Amino acid sequence: MATGLFNSTYYGKDYRAGAALLRARRPYLFKNALTGLGLVAFTISVYAYTIRAVGQDEFSDVKVPEKSQQKQQ
Repeated sequence: MATGLFNSTYYGKDYRAGAALLRARRPYLFKNALTGLGLVAFTISVYAYTIRAVGQDEFSDVKVPEKSQQKQQ
């Protein structure tokens, strides 16, 4: 008995989406695209905020030694 993708009515033998799958996905296409765009916008905004917040730090309160420490013998 053959099981798997070829028994599905949603995909053809060439692994492309069939008419039934496209018809089943159609009601959710706009909502899924809107959700995807929202997630991408949120991710980019968090990244931009983080880079901007870190870029403002001057590290003026960090003491830098004048000479690098030698290996301790």
